[in-house]
Amino acid sequence: MAVKRVVVGMSGGVDSSVSALLLKQQGYDVIGLFMKNWEDDDDEEHCSSREDLIDAVSVADVIGIPIEAVNFAKEYKDRVFSYFLREYEAGRTPNPDILCNSEIKFKAFLDHAMRLGADFIAMGHYAQVREADGLFQLLKAQDASKDQSYFLHRLNQAQLSKALFPIGKLLKTEVREIARKHHLANHAKRDSTGICFIGERPFREFLNRYLPTQPGDMITPEGKVVGQHQGLSFYTLGQRQGLGIGGGKESTGEPWFVANKDMANNRLIVVQGHDHPALLTPHLDAMEMHWISGHAPDITRGYAAKTRYRQHDAACRISTSPGGTAAFDFSEPQWAVTPGQSVVVYDGEICLGGGIIT
Repeated sequence: MAVKRVVVGMSGGVDSSVSALLLKQQGYDVIGLFMKNWEDDDDEEHCSSREDLIDAVSVADVIGIPIEAVNFAKEYKDRVFSYFLREYEAGRTPNPDILCNSEIKFKAFLDHAMRLGADFIAMGHYAQVREADGLFQLLKAQDASKDQSYFLHRLNQAQLSKALFPIGKLLKTEVREIARKHHLANHAKRDSTGICFIGERPFREFLNRYLPTQPGDMITPEGKVVGQHQGLSFYTLGQRQGLGIGGGKESTGEPWFVANKDMANNRLIVVQGHDHPALLTPHLDAMEMHWISGHAPDITRGYAAKTRYRQHDAACRISTSPGGTAAFDFSEPQWAVTPGQSVVVYDGEICLGGGIIT
């Protein structure tokens, strides 16, 4: 039987490195592919892409697999970053990692891998795929604290049929231990955070380069001015840090949070206290609903959904409409539901899909 070829997206991090190692051990013909997707200010200060490439090459050398670098900067700018800026300008908070997965890692990367004769592609994501009744299902990872199915909910059947997630059944501690045991130099490298492929940088300063600044008033729901904002694009609902509002005479002493944006009047609505009613809602509407199976689930029964990545699944009822919109009613009010973010639907361990919160 011919050996199956897998092209692994190697970022220089420990997760993708161990993914490549495990596939090699399982007898696959493994090729590493390092993606460079951001070039605007790729300098020593922010972007560690040069360092990451060196780490990826060093790991490939230890494992004994070939690796090549590929540049998707144009695709990233056209398909992900331009959308990201449009959404911020409209006052919404997009999730670039989700688009990055569906448009770059599982589209541009997948196409490139197929040209290299790949049977499958693999990534260092914490998620699992299984085939059931002729359909591919996306499942949560074994390590609940690392599960990334939320970011993969826009994948379709064709993409999932080609995807392998070798570390989906492992805990992060086990992944690091495997890397250490096999002398991978990045076994203790810290996890990357920040915007997908752009990396870690001062966010407001970064956005400032691309979006105009329009300062305005920060007001309470009652209309009292309590501070000045730097531009509505730079804030997200539920944000607590960086508001710069002092105690004030009438302050309750509780922290301030962003509760809403008044785009028409360029005002940021802020409230005091994590559990302020203005931050809680039992209902949301979503558009561009995408179902992994290709069709909407049985809406006569209840499901669970997340309205942000680090959230527990919340019980809900869903009603879908033609045109890819859906309404969600939650058993318990949800905190700081944010337009532009994704609502992702689960049936137990199975990720069914999701949409963009309007």
